[in-house]
Amino acid sequence: MTDVIDHASGTETQFTKVALANQLLRSSQNAEKESALDCEECGEPIQEARRKASKGCQFCIDCQSLLERR
Repeated sequence: MTDVIDHASGTETQFTKVALANQLLRSSQNAEKESALDCEECGEPIQEARRKASKGCQFCIDCQSLLERR
């Protein structure tokens, strides 16, 4: 039984590492882009402070929060 649990734990750790690496890659790619003036999701203007703090952002803070919860 322990071997199955150890294997499952190792697999989960690998999936987590891959997910984090993918997120870092997306973040670095977004940082190279210009921040959008308007949110791609809701169309509302993105506040200037957010555009400066999060280079390459494409979503307002509310929509980004909702997307991250999914």
